[in-house]
Amino acid sequence: MKLGIALSGGGIRGISHAGALKALEDNGIKIDIIGGTSSGSLVASLYAMGYSPYYIYILFKRYAKDIIAINSTPIISGIGNFMMNKKVCIPGLKTGEELEKAYNEIAKRKGINNISDITKMPLVIPSVDVTLSKEYIFTNKIPKEGEDKSQYITDISVGKAVRASSSFPAVFCPCDFKEHKFLDGGILDNIPVSEVKKQGADKVIAINFKADDVDETSNMMDIAMRTIDIMGNKISEESLEQSDFVLTVSTDKTGLLDIEKLDNCYQYGYEAVLKNLDKIKALYH
Repeated sequence: MKLGIALSGGGIRGISHAGALKALEDNGIKIDIIGGTSSGSLVASLYAMGYSPYYIYILFKRYAKDIIAINSTPIISGIGNFMMNKKVCIPGLKTGEELEKAYNEIAKRKGINNISDITKMPLVIPSVDVTLSKEYIFTNKIPKEGEDKSQYITDISVGKAVRASSSFPAVFCPCDFKEHKFLDGGILDNIPVSEVKKQGADKVIAINFKADDVDETSNMMDIAMRTIDIMGNKISEESLEQSDFVLTVSTDKTGLLDIEKLDNCYQYGYEAVLKNLDKIKALYH
């Protein structure tokens, strides 16, 4: 049986995926195919390249501040220009170049440049061309299933692929690649279950995040994160129905860019697998 894993987006909470992968490995559960959207793509790509879950966690801690540190004031002041279409990338938004550069350097350590160079396992990373309103899949293996082969892109660097999938609106600028302008894959496909299945997975585990409750102690970021989770889970309803098991990780009101909770999120992912280990192992029967 081939087991596939589909990792959802969720900002800094994506490190929970590394914790979940570590728990699966510690309990002898082998992963054959992996896919991830947005922050899920950050973990999925590293794992497909052969990096261990714990080392992925270390890499997140090393690069997180450089990748996501932003100045929010210029973002707010520049929204008017953005809405008037004066600039595609407004002052204050991250270009994502730091992320792309970091991932290309990490990939080269494994002798990998393009996503097509990854041979350990099939990898799928969704992104959305904002000008065409169309989903594209970055992958090292174009599946036999599916009629529209044009939506699959293999001649792209690992860094560019994860940058494109992780270009969250209002935080990152669109990512340019050839004639495309890519934004966060979560706009259309926050958990790529169907694409993981197309790669030959017999069973697929989808990992997403619980929408945190909002109460009188909630701040604007808490409300924003709940809104993102509600939208992401709604968009992913069809994908979740196609999965064989949904592992929902609770991250205790961790904000989109809340790097102070990296350690906690890694542990949340690990513990979520342990709590559901019997159900996960039952997939093999």
